Amino acid sequence: MTDTLAELAWQVSALCAETGPDAFFPEQGVTARDARSVCMGCNVRTECLNYALDNNEQFGIWGGLTERERRHIRRSNE
Repeated sequence: MTDTLAELAWQVSALCAETGPDAFFPEQGVTARDARSVCMGCNVRTECLNYALDNNEQFGIWGGLTERERRHIRRSNE
């Protein structure tokens, strides 16, 4: 397994893989409640959030956080 594949191995265990992507990429004005609910029960939530922060993911719910919430974390870590 290459380093890149090893870094993404957590995705196999992600609960969102069992859920449709629409919940994790809601249209503007649509609540992220369903996605957050899935994330809160996910064993790889931390890995997911770290991936999004490390890769500057600008769309969707990652690790239970919206882009605005992730942007706040990035700014506070600067």
